[in-house]
Amino acid sequence: MNSTQTKEKFVHEVFESIAPKYDLMNDVLSFRRHKAWRKRTMKRMAMKPGDTAIDLCCGTCDWTIAMAQASGSGRIVGLDFSRNMLELGRRKVQEMGLERQVDLIEGNAMALPFPDNTFDYATIGFALRNVPDLVQVIKEMRRVVKPGGMVVSLELSKPVWQPFKSIYYFYFQRILPLLGRLLAKRYEQYKWLPESLIHFPDHQELARIFRECGLTRVEARPFTGGIAALHLGIKSGEEGGGAAYVE
Repeated sequence: MNSTQTKEKFVHEVFESIAPKYDLMNDVLSFRRHKAWRKRTMKRMAMKPGDTAIDLCCGTCDWTIAMAQASGSGRIVGLDFSRNMLELGRRKVQEMGLERQVDLIEGNAMALPFPDNTFDYATIGFALRNVPDLVQVIKEMRRVVKPGGMVVSLELSKPVWQPFKSIYYFYFQRILPLLGRLLAKRYEQYKWLPESLIHFPDHQELARIFRECGLTRVEARPFTGGIAALHLGIKSGEEGGGAAYVE
């Protein structure tokens, strides 16, 4: 088994096991800010009635549902490789009465089962750092959006200023695993999540990767001192395209 397969297998096991406490631990991970970050992201996306989207690594489907509500009638697909996470998401979709609009499928973000130019948006929330090959995932997202469509990542990132940076890393690396043990009965899984951020690109480097994957009009927006960041880019036939950094 190669390193890519090993990571994919391990991550799958992690999310299958933490699914029941995933929403609770999202609050813990983000200091309860993840909902505000998603609202700001949705505002920047500016979805119109009838727009379509695919939400990669959709988890328990909070973002999937938000896009369905913003679109009103467009097809929204939630894709995840964790059956346990999808089952929790399916319950939410049913509670919101969105079964006819939202399709949830078990699948691999690195090989999307859709033709080119299918969706208006492709999104991934708090999962890009967990995939075996983030470049491949971004390229797949670009492939399945229509020309002029938007690729969007909302992800934990690296704080950019002191002393908050030191405080956050202490919390993330030392306190969070203990909270995982206490609240979710999972220690090793939440010890691994901070480690997954160590080798993940900072927001400027990720913006560069977006451009190298062929996206234009790339934006990177750090949130809450840099502990999260929004990245977006447009699929265009034009070459090049600069990046906009909004602090």
